[in-house]
Amino acid sequence: QVQLEESGGGLVQAGDSLTLSCTASGRTFSIYAMGWFRQAPGKERELVAQITWITGNTYYADSTKGRFTISRDSAENTVYLQMNSLKPEDTAVYFCAVAGNRGTWDSWGQGTQVTVSS
Repeated sequence: QVQLEESGGGLVQAGDSLTLSCTASGRTFSIYAMGWFRQAPGKERELVAQITWITGNTYYADSTKGRFTISRDSAENTVYLQMNSLKPEDTAVYFCAVAGNRGTWDSWGQGTQVTVSS
């Protein structure tokens, strides 16, 4: 089991930037990928970005491509989500997640609120 602790959410204005962090502990040797998801009120949880732990390959949702950057610090077992040019529609609870070798998202953080005012 991997435990995840997120930080960095908050209230910002449209156009501002914000960085989320997520640190993993426990069975970190089993991490295949880490990702950020978000869930807005009344909407389904969606994948925002993910990074493969060994290769560093990244994937972004179309809605965040070019504005968000996911990165990792393998030594610290930490993944970051740098969010630039934030929009009100980016408002959501952001969750960090870990995928193991099966490729399924097995472990989740508690979520951190990001609110972007217009």
